[in-house]
Amino acid sequence: MAMALPFTSSQLSWRSTDCSQSLPFLFSRYRLTGPYLLQSCVGSGVRRSANRDCRVFCQSNKTETLQLRRYSPLLESSFVPGNSATVSDEWQAVPDIWRSSAERYGDRVALVDPYHNPASKMTYKELEQSILNFSEGLRAIGIKPDEKIALFADNSCRWLVADQGIMTMGAINVVRGSRSSSEELLQIYNHSESVALVVDNPELFNRIVETFHLKASMRCVILLWGEKSSLAHEGMDGIAVFDYNDIVDMGQKCRKVMLDSHDAKQHYTYEAISLDDIATLVYTSGTTGNPKGVMLTHRNLLHQIKNLWDVVPAKVGDKFLSMLPPWHAYERACEYFIFTFGVEQAYTTIRNLKDDLRQYQPDYLISVPLVYETLYSGIQKQISASSNARKLLVLAFIKVSLVYMKLKRIYEGTYLTRSEAQPSHIVSALDWLFARTAAAILWPIHMLAKKIVYSKVQSAVGIWKAGISGGGSLPSHVDLFFEAIGITVQNGYGLTECSPVIAARRPTCNVLGSVGHPIRHTEFRIVDMETGDVLPPGSRGIVEVKGPQVMKGYYKNSSATQQVLDKEGWFSTGDIGWIAPHHSIGRSRRCGGVIVLDGRAKDTIVLSTGENVEPTVLEEAAMRSSLIQQIVVIGQDQRRLGAIIVPNEEEVLSAARKLSVADSSTADFSNETLKNLIYSEVRKWTSECPFQIGPILIVNEPFTIDNGLMTPTMKVRRDKVAGYYKKEIENLFK
Repeated sequence: MAMALPFTSSQLSWRSTDCSQSLPFLFSRYRLTGPYLLQSCVGSGVRRSANRDCRVFCQSNKTETLQLRRYSPLLESSFVPGNSATVSDEWQAVPDIWRSSAERYGDRVALVDPYHNPASKMTYKELEQSILNFSEGLRAIGIKPDEKIALFADNSCRWLVADQGIMTMGAINVVRGSRSSSEELLQIYNHSESVALVVDNPELFNRIVETFHLKASMRCVILLWGEKSSLAHEGMDGIAVFDYNDIVDMGQKCRKVMLDSHDAKQHYTYEAISLDDIATLVYTSGTTGNPKGVMLTHRNLLHQIKNLWDVVPAKVGDKFLSMLPPWHAYERACEYFIFTFGVEQAYTTIRNLKDDLRQYQPDYLISVPLVYETLYSGIQKQISASSNARKLLVLAFIKVSLVYMKLKRIYEGTYLTRSEAQPSHIVSALDWLFARTAAAILWPIHMLAKKIVYSKVQSAVGIWKAGISGGGSLPSHVDLFFEAIGITVQNGYGLTECSPVIAARRPTCNVLGSVGHPIRHTEFRIVDMETGDVLPPGSRGIVEVKGPQVMKGYYKNSSATQQVLDKEGWFSTGDIGWIAPHHSIGRSRRCGGVIVLDGRAKDTIVLSTGENVEPTVLEEAAMRSSLIQQIVVIGQDQRRLGAIIVPNEEEVLSAARKLSVADSSTADFSNETLKNLIYSEVRKWTSECPFQIGPILIVNEPFTIDNGLMTPTMKVRRDKVAGYYKKEIENLFK
């Protein structure tokens, strides 16, 4: 039996009592545009006809085809008929964590999002319900399991709800941030075969709609923030538009129907999400070439959730500050993990980070090296601005503390060495005795500095337990400085292809200069760059890793997958590094097995003399100068190295005035003066490096995400910089 129910775009009415009562609320609030399928939340077949008077057909159960409902096994167990007795507490899908967290920490605040309109604060129970509602809302508008949904948005509580809502119903989200170019977002959307777009705000949508028009097939658009009325209408014919509240409200009502009606549940065939189902597609930043779609499964991400506590021993009530893009695999995995321990997370932005560190006083900050470099520079700037007497005192304290901490690492056995040769017992004992005695002499001065200087710095910085650095190389001078003043920074290592964390320094074994030990269930090996032979500890080569967090592969790119992932499951990271040898005695007795990185194989510069140079060593050294804002070392196939440098204009002007090479009343001085100032700084800070920088190119335009010279994860795109300044580089080496 089939009964036609006529309605128009201006009025919707029901003319049958035989059909489920679950549909009216859908049509009473949400207007459909174009040939768009809207599902009944009870599974009745709903379709829109081509003519203006649309008709909804409710088919009887006798002829109805059951629809597939994929579900998160623990989170949605109450929706599965007869499932309550068999449900396991073991997580089988990422969204399962929200049921556990809601039960344990229900009324505790999970999220604080002060910078969006409206400002939001959500408890664990509210977060769980929002995720369930969003997921059900997606089902109601016709999203099916395994379909790809593009999620192009930045950090916010609604991003997390959308991300987890998509995963909960078995769809696959394709994530990217708002700062990517329209062309890159279009490429990702089309390559991933996405069918719908969840977008941050009207500004982002209006920026990309012209590029997407006629080039991308969108079934619907979901707006996380802002008003639908602000969206550009050009090219929107036939595309349904919903905002965040539309989806959540729809899902809430659909869930109520499902929970209240046993018959409603009979319209589906149920299939639990499995560990090896794809959870998300994350496109790599693309420092070289086009981004590749990394397929991460629920098993990959759950490995991170279950094994990061050794690195970040979070406790109920700990405060975290979040500022990284949430689609960044590092931020994303850490967020999932911390929410299983009842913490409170506040969202911030780069602009508000300094103030929010002081206001929220977080226990942990999870961020990239650039943030810690910025904090370091800010502290150094404040020291420089102090009176001469205060500046000399603070700098003297810091020098003493640097020596004290070095001695402390020696007698505690965390002083990193690459040598396989283990010292004798006598040498080790004398080494320990000297370090212990010298440290004892310096300890009172260090403690005095801690009381009158470092405590104020820590209060201003606002990180009380640890800063966790990942997503890039942490400069050694920044690492040493924070250790000296008593702010713990733990460096980690990961790649998008590994979900991402594979190694990290532990609170109990924070070996400076390394990225720490492998996290649990993770294996490392170092192979020769040319032969592929496995090398012994202390030998330098390509880092390979194996573990349950390694990706399924690159989406629709089997050749690229085979290049980095062998049949035994070993993933070639493309990074150059070594594994610290194991010593049972001596200053390195606790360092055995830590991973040390020396750079990227693709970044290595080969000079015409045949010498190989790791540019990051020189760049990190040069960046210690306050006059240098950014630097890229160049010189491939040249006789010597060069560098492209973006100066810190304010610091350069200040230095020029101190040296009396610039008038105090003007900001003008010659390019030659600028070049000489910068070059002297480069020589000063890189003097101890194995290679020296020759000619330099001074440029005024910073490397940014907007001009395409940095990736969305704030890494310099070396190939893009080299291409952008190709003619200038050629002239530089003439």
